[in-house]
Amino acid sequence: MLDLGLLKTLVAVVDEGSFTRAAERVHRTQSTVSQQIRRLEDELGRQLLMRDRSGVNVTPTLHGELLAQYARKLLALSMEAVDAMENDSRVSTVRVGLPEDIDVRRMADMLSRFVQAHGDIRLEIVAGMSTDLRERLSAGDLELALVKREPGQGDCLMAWPETLVWAMAAQSVDSSAAREADSLAHAPVPLALFPQGCIYRQRAIRSLDAAQRPWRVAFGSHSLTGIQAAVSSGLGVSVLPETVLLPEHAVCDTLPPPPPSEIALMDGGGPASASRRALADFLAATLGETLGVATA
Repeated sequence: MLDLGLLKTLVAVVDEGSFTRAAERVHRTQSTVSQQIRRLEDELGRQLLMRDRSGVNVTPTLHGELLAQYARKLLALSMEAVDAMENDSRVSTVRVGLPEDIDVRRMADMLSRFVQAHGDIRLEIVAGMSTDLRERLSAGDLELALVKREPGQGDCLMAWPETLVWAMAAQSVDSSAAREADSLAHAPVPLALFPQGCIYRQRAIRSLDAAQRPWRVAFGSHSLTGIQAAVSSGLGVSVLPETVLLPEHAVCDTLPPPPPSEIALMDGGGPASASRRALADFLAATLGETLGVATA
């Protein structure tokens, strides 16, 4: 293993062309610098430097020049590692939870802007069902979380109401939406549903049960993208926020209208770090515009 201290001395001697000036540069005595070079030569079994006739100036041999090139790279890499460790100690991490039934692309773009504007804050993002995110907040696994919930269900930092609608496949010109809506009135409603615990799933099932409408599960997915695709293809209908409807979706107004839900920004309690407050303030200021919802 090559000693970085010896390599640093070698580079100084090669750059300065003198043991005396190199000693000043590395804050060593001239004799110490000479000893370090001899030690390096002994370890490698190669002559690295040559003195001129005056004995004052030195030049590197071929081996010395080659080793000096590697030494510069090793020293630069060492400094990079040290800098990375120092920077890491200045970086704080905020653990934040996002519901899986949210518009992930918009949220990712928004959080990317936050990270770019706050180089000293690192985000650890966890996706999950809102019920799971609330449990992880209580357990201290998360510091902040966005959850879908009943309006006004407990304390939160900020809340945004969601208008929910029944989403169905948009019809082509020669097949009207009314025809599909009419078919829903005479057969079990095929549902595209999120897993248990999702408020959209609850809204869909409870609305139909209250109206005594038969239904069946036609498609299930954890992701909003999966539900959107199922609705677009006509596999089923689903309760979704009005803001996430795609061009290939239509609103079905023949089914019982679902009541609105709420997106709430919640924290895990306890003293809030500056990083957590910065992210919370950012979400409070930008989430409504990002998702197209108004502040409650």
